[in-house]
Formats: sequence, C-alpha cells, structure tokens
Amino acid sequence: MQVLTLGDLTVEVVHKDIKNLHLSVHPPTGRVRIAAPLSLEIDAIRAFAVSRMGWIRKNQRKLFTQPREAVRDFVDRESHFVWGERVLLKLVHRAAPPSVDLVHRTLVLTTRANATRDERHDIVEKWYRDELRRVAQPTVARWEERLGVKVKGIFIQRMKTKWGSCHPESGNIRLNTDLAKKPPECLDYLVLHELTHLLERTHSEAFFSVLDHNLPHWREVRNLLNSLPIGAE
Repeated sequence: MQVLTLGDLTVEVVHKDIKNLHLSVHPPTGRVRIAAPLSLEIDAIRAFAVSRMGWIRKNQRKLFTQPREAVRDFVDRESHFVWGERVLLKLVHRAAPPSVDLVHRTLVLTTRANATRDERHDIVEKWYRDELRRVAQPTVARWEERLGVKVKGIFIQRMKTKWGSCHPESGNIRLNTDLAKKPPECLDYLVLHELTHLLERTHSEAFFSVLDHNLPHWREVRNLLNSLPIGAE
C-alpha cells in the first residue's frame, strides 16, 4: 500500500488487478482509499485524487454529520426498528434454540438466560438478514419483470458505506442489512437503483431516466433514506 498526502488529506492507494479506479470514503474517521489498476502510475492516481477533492470533502462532511443509531444492549424493553416502525424488545429466557419473532410491535428474543450481549446481538442481526431477504426476494422479482433484467444472486450483509451495490459483470446485487430497519419504500428504491445498473452501469442521464420513469418520486425516497441514522457499529 502507498500513501498520498494532499495538503491535510491522506489517501491510501492499493494497486489491484482491476480495470478502473475506485475511490471510497470510509467511516468512522473519513479515511480515503483508492483502488487502482496495477499498471497505473502514482502521478496519475494523484491527479485523479485532486480532481475528486470536492467529492471527497462532501462525503467526509456527510459522514461526520450523519446521525447514528444508539448502541443497543439487547435488553428487555429496549427500542428497535423494523421496516421503519419502532418496536420494543422482549427477552424470553428458555433452554431452547435461540429465536426472534415479531409479534405485533414487539420483537421477542428467546435466548438462554446466560447469553451475552454479543450473542444476543448476533441472534437479532441474523433475524434482520433473514427478514430483509424475505422481503427483498419478491421486490427484486417485481423490478426484474418491470425492467426486463435478471439478477443472479442477492447478498445480504452489513455494509459500512453503502446501502447497496451492483456488480453488472456477475449480475449480483448486495443489500445492507440495516435496510430491514428502514421504511419499506427505501428498499423498493434501492432495489430499483441497483437493478438499473444492469441496464446502465454509470449514473448517466439514461440511468436517471429509468429511475424517473419507474419511480418518479425516487429523489424524495433517496433523501429520506440518507437522512435516517446509520448503524452504530
């Protein structure tokens, strides 16, 4: 790894077997990283970083100011969110396999009496992943039919800097587990956004035309999603 210093900004540079430059800003400190093709000279990478300085600063400010969820301890009567609705956690101690059930506005977490905070966290996190996959699959199918595209794989995972991503070459999309905590229209928009990349790889005028045609109020939904707290981790 190489390090570029641009005034008060430090940029990590990693050369990889890729075709294009990839720039990213990472929480919680706003660390900047560029993945570059193996053959690209450091002066060209420096020029690229300088040209994107405005984008870097903008995303660092957004990262520093975006609200974060409170750290959860996964204890009785603690507030959580499911599909944009506030629910209360109810702990049930039982010598049985751990489970999570949503009953009306109560998230019932069944564990052993001696389960640690981290174990309770992992059980609930798995439930969020399963819940997101349950809802995402028919959502993806609906937009596949509407756009005339086909997704090969849906991956649900914790993502620190993105709500979702698409890899057009493989046909796979990735969705942030935390989407299961946000209003359902956020997932709907995210799936449309990522599937549109199977038609238009970049955020071109044609890309935004597809969004405008299929979800005219997508900007309002995007702004809602980006205003909501991100994960505490």
